[in-house]
Amino acid sequence: MNTQQKVQIVETLTTLLQQYDVVYLADIGGFNAEKTSDFRRECFKNGIKVEVVKNTLLIKAMETSGKDFSELMTVAKGETAILLSETANAPARLIKEFRKKRNLEKPLLKGAYAQECTYLGNNQLDALVNIKSKNELVGDIIGLLQSPVKNVLSALQSGGNTIAGLVKTLSERA
Repeated sequence: MNTQQKVQIVETLTTLLQQYDVVYLADIGGFNAEKTSDFRRECFKNGIKVEVVKNTLLIKAMETSGKDFSELMTVAKGETAILLSETANAPARLIKEFRKKRNLEKPLLKGAYAQECTYLGNNQLDALVNIKSKNELVGDIIGLLQSPVKNVLSALQSGGNTIAGLVKTLSERA
C-alpha cells in the first residue's frame, strides 16, 4: 500500500468517525471467511457499518476527527474491526447475540465511544447493551408525562359517572 492509498483510507475513516456518534472497536481475530461474512451480514441487517482497519491508520483518523478518542486509541491493537452506528446499544446487542447464537467467545469488545463516553474492555458489554437510545428515552419521558394526565382523566370520568348517578338517584327520590 503506497502513501497516497494510506492518506485516502485515513481521510475516509476520519469522515466516518465524524459522521457517527457511536464507535465500537472489536476483536474478530481468528474468524474464518464464513464467520466474517456472517458477522458482516448481521451488521448490515442491523444498520451497523463495519470496517476492518489497520490500527495505525485508525489512530491517525481518530487524531484528526475532532473528537476525543484518546482512551479508545489505547485499545487499538491486534486485529481490529470498527463498528459504526447511530444507536448506542445496537453494536453491543449485536456482539452479544452473535456470540450467543453461535456459541463463540468472539467478537470481543475492545472499547466503545458512545454518547461522548468511552467504555474500555469486554466487561463493559452489558453496560452498553443497557444504554437506552434517544428514541427509547423519548418514549419513556412521554410515557411518564402521560401517566399523571391519564390518572386525572380517569378520576374525572369515574367521578363524573358517580356524580351523575347520584344526581339521578336523588332526583328520582324527590
